[in-house]
Amino acid sequence: MLAAKRSRDISGGGQLTVERDNDKNPVCALREIADSTVELDNLRNALVKGLQKQVEVDVPEDDVMELLASEQEVAGVVQSAADDEDDEPLPEGDGEAADAGAEEKPAEEG
Repeated sequence: MLAAKRSRDISGGGQLTVERDNDKNPVCALREIADSTVELDNLRNALVKGLQKQVEVDVPEDDVMELLASEQEVAGVVQSAADDEDDEPLPEGDGEAADAGAEEKPAEEG
C-alpha cells in the first residue's frame, strides 16, 4: 500500500529519490522504499489520512468555552437575550393611545 501511495505521488509530480533506469512508477516506488530514500512515517501518515472516511472533530475544551462565554458578556451578548426573542414587543403608540383615552374631559355645565 505504501508503494502504491508513493507511485501515485510520483505520478502527481513528486521528485524521485532514485534513478529511473527506464522503470515505471510502481517499480521506482518499490526501489525507493527498499533503499530507504523516502520517509516511511510521512508516507504512512499521508496514506492513512487519505483513507479516512470520518474526519476527526476537534472538541473545544471547557477553558475555551468559558473564554467564549466571557467574550460574549464583554460584547454585550447576554444569555437571556435569546429568551427575550420569544416575547412580542408592544406596538408603538399603544401606551400613548391608552393614556390619551384616559384623559378626563371636563364636565359640561349646563
